[in-house]
This record gives sequence, C-alpha cells and structure tokens, in this order.
Amino acid sequence: MNHKKAICVLLTIAAVTALCCTPALAAGDVAAAVESTWKGAATQIKTVVENVVFPALDMVLAIAFFTKLGMAYFDYRKHGQFEWTGPVILFACLVFTLTAPSYIWGIIGI
Repeated sequence: MNHKKAICVLLTIAAVTALCCTPALAAGDVAAAVESTWKGAATQIKTVVENVVFPALDMVLAIAFFTKLGMAYFDYRKHGQFEWTGPVILFACLVFTLTAPSYIWGIIGI
C-alpha cells in the first residue's frame, strides 16, 4: 500500500513539474523581453527619479544637514569643541545627490 502512495506522489510531482516548467521553457528569449520592457519604461523611470526621488532626497538631506549643523553649534557652545564629522558627511551626501542626475544616467545607460 505504501508503494502505491509513493508512486502516486511521484507521478503527481512529475505531472505538476511538466505542466509548470513547459511554459517557462517555451517562453523564448527572456533577455529580449526584459530589454524591450526596460527600453519602453526607461524614459518614464528617468522622469520620475529626476522629478520626485532626487528632490525628495535633497530635501531630507538638507533638513538633516542644517539640523546637525545647529546641533553641532549648540554642542560647541556647551562643550567648547565643534564636531565636524556629522555635518561634513551630510554635506557630502547632499552635494552627491544634487549633482547625481547629471551623471547617473550615463552610468546606467539611459
């Protein structure tokens, strides 16, 4: 009885595998489909990234930079030592995101 169940399970697995894998193998050139989809959507992606993503990142980084700069100034007044690390890192990130749209598309290839 156990052998019959095992054979049924194996046949079921083989049938499901044959049904599921056959369309995937018959799909053709997947790379060409991905490339054509990317070419069609690339301009829309570029527009959204330039008009939404980078300005949002710039705003967040600018707020963080000026907040950190103010906190560093108050720490300087309290302790007499100005900590430059945080504001410098945030400023470098802000400069990077402000200038990124001019060269990022050349790297990606759009």
